[in-house]
Amino acid sequence: MAESSGLSARKGWARTIWGELTAEFLGTALLIAFGDGVVAMAVAALNSSGRASSSTTIFQASGDWLLITWGWALAVTMAVYVAGGVSGAHINPAVTLAFATTGDLPWWKVVPYWIAQVAGAFVGAAVVFLDYGAAIGAYEKAAGIVRGTLGGPQDSTATYSIFATFPARYYNGNLLGPLFDQILGTFLLLMIIFAISDKLNLPPASNLSPLIVGLAVAAIGMSFGANAGYAINPARDFGPRLFAALAGWGQVALPGIDDYFWVPIVGPLIGGVLAALVYRYAIHNVLVARHEASPTS
Repeated sequence: MAESSGLSARKGWARTIWGELTAEFLGTALLIAFGDGVVAMAVAALNSSGRASSSTTIFQASGDWLLITWGWALAVTMAVYVAGGVSGAHINPAVTLAFATTGDLPWWKVVPYWIAQVAGAFVGAAVVFLDYGAAIGAYEKAAGIVRGTLGGPQDSTATYSIFATFPARYYNGNLLGPLFDQILGTFLLLMIIFAISDKLNLPPASNLSPLIVGLAVAAIGMSFGANAGYAINPARDFGPRLFAALAGWGQVALPGIDDYFWVPIVGPLIGGVLAALVYRYAIHNVLVARHEASPTS
């Protein structure tokens, strides 16, 4: 009787939004664990001898950037495989908002999904810190970095970059450029996501959709990553940013360089909605009209 009751409770949980929220939490946590983990490798673990300093370019070689872009691409791929069968693996508030805009997700699920995604991102960042804390500390000591310092020879932006993003120095405090960058990057990502999830278009077969999404993230990182770190995901940026602020980086994380923290939140949400509207009216509606007009339909 007790076993039957337990099975019934599990089925009830699995069939409600709580199952979806758990999938979003775990998927986003895994995304950040792999994604921030690869940055920790490039920034701290491989540089703990101090060959790079916090006053120089964060990523010294193209090899570092390729390591990071491919690491994030694989992180997204694995996260989508983990959560995709339950919630669709949004793992990104911009994706959630975009799918609500097109009517593919009930609006009442938007905020719960966002909370689960940010919480998962926070936990993923904490896992990376627990694993790489010694390497981060060794790199800070070797490079003369003082955690929480913003600017000057002891600037801690280098180790903060393990967790979240910041604008390139050439913007000189102008956040309109990074805002456009985040809108554009997320727009491109969502156009791909809508295309591969549209059964009337050319949806990938053999469960290859997660891989295509990962490749899209790699392409965005390689093409548009340098301007602002291609967060293109409010949870990916804010969850680890919040953790970093609590873990000693303080003002470097929140409010961030030039009060940057809001840009990777607002920009992706705008870009996601724009992609939803453009894809729906410029691509999906054309596919629907052609399908309806087809003699074999």
